[in-house]
Amino acid sequence: MFSENNFKVEIISDLPADKTITVYRCGPLVDLCRGPHIPNTSFVKAFACLKASSAYWRGNKERESLQRVYGISYPDQKRLKEYLKQLEEAKKYDHRLLGTKQELFFCHPLSPGSWFFLPHGTRIYNKLMEFIRNQYWERGYQEVKSPNMYNMNLWETSGHAANYRENMFLFEIEKQEFGLKPMNCPGHCLMFQHRVRSYRELPLRLADFGVLHRNEASGALTGLTRVRRFQQDDAHIFCRESQVKDEVRGVLEFINYAYNIFGFTYELKLSTRPEKYLGDLATWERAEAALSEALNEFGKPWQINEGDGAFYGPKIDISVSDALNRKFQCATLQLDFQLPDRFKLEYSAEDEAKREKPVMIHRAILGSVERMFAILLEHYKGKWPFWLSPRQAIVCSVSEKSEPYALKVRDQIHQAGHYVDVDTTDRTIQKKIREAQVAQYNYILVVGEEETKTGQVNVRPRDNKGEHSAMSIENLLQHFKDETAAFR
Repeated sequence: MFSENNFKVEIISDLPADKTITVYRCGPLVDLCRGPHIPNTSFVKAFACLKASSAYWRGNKERESLQRVYGISYPDQKRLKEYLKQLEEAKKYDHRLLGTKQELFFCHPLSPGSWFFLPHGTRIYNKLMEFIRNQYWERGYQEVKSPNMYNMNLWETSGHAANYRENMFLFEIEKQEFGLKPMNCPGHCLMFQHRVRSYRELPLRLADFGVLHRNEASGALTGLTRVRRFQQDDAHIFCRESQVKDEVRGVLEFINYAYNIFGFTYELKLSTRPEKYLGDLATWERAEAALSEALNEFGKPWQINEGDGAFYGPKIDISVSDALNRKFQCATLQLDFQLPDRFKLEYSAEDEAKREKPVMIHRAILGSVERMFAILLEHYKGKWPFWLSPRQAIVCSVSEKSEPYALKVRDQIHQAGHYVDVDTTDRTIQKKIREAQVAQYNYILVVGEEETKTGQVNVRPRDNKGEHSAMSIENLLQHFKDETAAFR
């Protein structure tokens, strides 16, 4: 049927001999597809082509370059127009454009998929990690650091060598194969394993901001949302089966706390046992029951996503919605019975002669810090909230006479721990204010001869452009402190 199409012949040839092959007909078109297809094109009421781009066959740059066409269909023209309008709005706030405009980050062809974070971008990156790190202190997590590369024997044990090898960066050292880590979990298993553990230590919550590398195809790289080098606010909770419910509820409360601060709404789904799964049925049923109870006690609406769990354990999928009503998957919450089994992890129970196997919970709140950075930049449309902003304030002198006082004010704010700049150029004060507004400073502090005499500043908040008021330096610093207190 497909003898004239070399690409489809290749796909068919690579399928296992016992694999069912499905084809769908729509008029004269017969398509090789797992389906389903609509019965005929009359079901498509409103349709638009969005873009076209070249893509290497199967993501291999040595292979043919094909053309990929993207389209969208809606049940009516009204909803299609609304979607297209939303796309246009989103383009204005594309994180790659805003990142360039605000001098936050850039990518270089000499290191594709690995981004350079400039000073202002690094401020935001560090603030995000500091925010999570402070919550670790409050919530009983212990931060660890694990190696970046491991002998492939580790990945054989974890199962990643069989299932994830093509997505890893591999190299040889002294005739042995090593790989850069694409995730932290096997390393954390080694940490649990390195000495005898007692039930008294559980739950053990290990958190790691380690650098991860994944060998994504060059055609799949997309700004900060699909990269080769990234960091996660990654953590693994080793606990007893009886502790699963409370630990899961604790993670859900952590997610709720963080996403409320970011201004996200989110949806929860419990993904249950898939057709192909590892482990025994009774353990799966107990785990799913514990997750259900945790979700019920958490008190937010949730749905069942039947059969969509990972092969090693059930999970809770969390999708967030940003200010443009786009959905993203960021947070992770997964139960894992298999890695503890593969690494033969155990702890001594109350009966010291008895050894039991821990349950492992994989969890992240931000997910990839790079991806969350991009989502937040677009969510806020480039207007960072004060606590996260890389440009919190700028002091603008009205004339040469007020320059010394402007520098003094800058130094006082800097010493208080805030990101502040000063503009003492010979431009007019109107131009200085306008440029500061475009640069998205949260506060523009104007000082002239009057402010120099009174020891005050004229404060112009970014989001209330028409309003400004005189304030003492002490009151201003207290205001800044109050704005950041909740996020420390």
